[in-house]
Amino acid sequence: MRARTQQGPRSSTRQQGGRRRRTVSAAAAMAIGVMTLAALTPPASSASAAVATARPDAVQQALNTLVRDDGMPAALASVKGRDGRTRTYTAGVGDLATGSKVPRGGQVRIGSNTKAFTAVVVLQLVGEGKIALDADIDTYLPGLVRGKGIDGRRITVRQLLQHTSGLPEYGLHIDDDELRHRYFEPRELLDIALRYKADAAPGEKWGYSNTNYLLAGLIVQKVTGRPLAEEIDRRIIKRVGLRHTYFPTPGDKTIREPHPQGYHRNPADGPLRDFTEIDPSAGWAAGQLISTDSDLNRFFGALLAGRLLPAAQLAEMRTTVPVGDSGMRYGLGLTSRPLPCGGVYWGHGGDIPGYETRGGVTEDGRAVNVTVTSIPTDEAAVQHVKDAVDRALCG
Repeated sequence: MRARTQQGPRSSTRQQGGRRRRTVSAAAAMAIGVMTLAALTPPASSASAAVATARPDAVQQALNTLVRDDGMPAALASVKGRDGRTRTYTAGVGDLATGSKVPRGGQVRIGSNTKAFTAVVVLQLVGEGKIALDADIDTYLPGLVRGKGIDGRRITVRQLLQHTSGLPEYGLHIDDDELRHRYFEPRELLDIALRYKADAAPGEKWGYSNTNYLLAGLIVQKVTGRPLAEEIDRRIIKRVGLRHTYFPTPGDKTIREPHPQGYHRNPADGPLRDFTEIDPSAGWAAGQLISTDSDLNRFFGALLAGRLLPAAQLAEMRTTVPVGDSGMRYGLGLTSRPLPCGGVYWGHGGDIPGYETRGGVTEDGRAVNVTVTSIPTDEAAVQHVKDAVDRALCG
């Protein structure tokens, strides 16, 4: 759940044997989402039957590379092109134990893409006059946020959504077994974060922390008097017809619909372990949702088209700050990333043990989401996921 800035921060670094070794623990990976800008011989993979072409498709080639060269068990994608048609892709195998096919359009855990959903609900409440972006946390959760250099009277809702609060990350302090098997109440996660000192003063700098969205979710619940999951379902999922998206109920470790198995490595050069079934509660408002590539395209498309937020709140969401020198910019639960063919695309992205999702939409309606069934553990694989997104949107 923590990040370091490189091409965009994405993994934890731990001291081992007197030298620094890059690892991606489950806790460090859970819901980290925005962080990336970016061996198995697979069976033959194909694009949607709607696409017949004599030459290899660039997106299919990119997914094949992720499986063949980067050791991803599977890769999936849904692409809405310039012609308005949707194409789906798969590569690899859905289950390493059985060799089963990757289910086309399968459900996956979408990690920090959940933050965009949470931010939309907050901004809807802003539009309804129930939350003010520049009000402090204590306006809604009086006395709750206090710690070493931390005071909820000095941190605004806007700073939570834009990761400029300086709040410490709770996920660094949850180990793999806890994350996989333990149910966490949101307040427990907040208590973990508040044991540690602030990373920075409020508004001083951008710094990714899942604690921000934990508090955003608690504010939603306080203001509405309803569970966050119900608000996301009512205000977003049902509103735009996301038929394969849901917020798992407490204790539900499964994925309901056909899905590829998800795998996790820790340490980075260790064996793949099946992490399909986990308790996602450590992600909550920052990373608990399950969805599909096509539903994510539908969600971000509806968002950018103004179907989920009034114009004023959508403009606030798209007001961004830079993320280091990566070229990526972060708004209120929404990122913009540059494309090699010009322009930008808008989305978020998500990492959770077992799955990484990357993608977004352009101003003219192109859309892509790419999923791999293990979080990339080296920069080449990170770049290849980014390449798959770029090829889909620039093709």
